[in-house]
Amino acid sequence: MPAQSLDVLALAAHPDDVELCAGGTVCTLANAGYDVGIVDFTRGEMASRGTPELRLKEAKAAAEVIGLAARENLGLPDGDIANSKANQRAVVRVIRRYRPSVVLINSLECRHPDHCAAARLSIDAMYYAGLRKLSTTEDDGTPQEPWRPHHVLHYMQAVPFEPTFVVDVSEVWEQRIEALQAFKSQFFNPDYEAREEEPETFVSNPSFFKWVEARARTYGYTVGATYGEPLLYRHGPVGVSDLMQVLEQERPFR
Repeated sequence: MPAQSLDVLALAAHPDDVELCAGGTVCTLANAGYDVGIVDFTRGEMASRGTPELRLKEAKAAAEVIGLAARENLGLPDGDIANSKANQRAVVRVIRRYRPSVVLINSLECRHPDHCAAARLSIDAMYYAGLRKLSTTEDDGTPQEPWRPHHVLHYMQAVPFEPTFVVDVSEVWEQRIEALQAFKSQFFNPDYEAREEEPETFVSNPSFFKWVEARARTYGYTVGATYGEPLLYRHGPVGVSDLMQVLEQERPFR
């Protein structure tokens, strides 16, 4: 997909992290007319099911379901997302390329080490992306201008946190599930025939979707919605100049 300035950029350790944890949020934003993109750090080659090539095809299919303006893969090694200078430069380049106002990133605490590592890499790279004396270029040699996102939020993964925001994703729930199931090799999809050597995993089991729905219903309930997705604002508190505008949506009494 062509490079362009984006309103929202989601960074992820693996293809499908965003769809699993913030799929409704990105669908809602894209449907509202915002330019949304995803940058996956790895090709997910350490996964028990599927292949890196298949994951790239699945990521493209999911992007079409969501309506992404851009998606790319950095090709970092799955299972070894080092917070190295080289990897920081790779992330700095995409931050400067897309110049997003809002960035969604992995959780700092999770059962999968790659998620924590990707979060730390993202945080450091976003800081360095704003340094004028750090030089980077596009693939064609064009110098990049420094850029630092205005807002950074973590999406929730395996370990819960007290969210700053809960996004009402009720209207896009079916679209969100369709985007997630585009990763046929990873999540339960009746159209996918697993190879003999591919074991059933926790997330490929049909019952996993019950957990996905249960968590979304739980957080949705806290804000008076059917389904909700929790986000943690990284640089709180949130500054407000017009309190009534922020609170214009009525909160249902519970």
